[in-house]
Amino acid sequence: VQLQASGGGLVQPGGSLRLSCVGSGDTFGNYGIGWFRQVPGKEREFVAAIRWSTGATLYADSVKGRFTISRERAKNTAHLQMNSLKAEDMAVYYCAARSRWLVGGMTKAPDYDYWGQGTLVTVSS
Repeated sequence: VQLQASGGGLVQPGGSLRLSCVGSGDTFGNYGIGWFRQVPGKEREFVAAIRWSTGATLYADSVKGRFTISRERAKNTAHLQMNSLKAEDMAVYYCAARSRWLVGGMTKAPDYDYWGQGTLVTVSS
């Protein structure tokens, strides 16, 4: 599967953005789809994941209550709605996919098989 992430941009603190991740070459069916973010000099950090077949979700503690991951089945697209953005949310955001949901996993980069290109989220006034 190929992943295409989009939706990044410049937003003020407290603002919102919605990222999208479109899959092509395969349908997400039984996949797990995740979002990670990375800032220079740091490891890629888990943000959220969704189990495509059931809609079950996982979130990093740092984004719980502010970010929402969702699926749009007809378009084979995952979204990450980001509200109440903070300066510390600024990063390059990546979407990732694993062909089968890993029970007890899905929060580490090595759990994923496929990666999209990043989309930059800048939070600044």
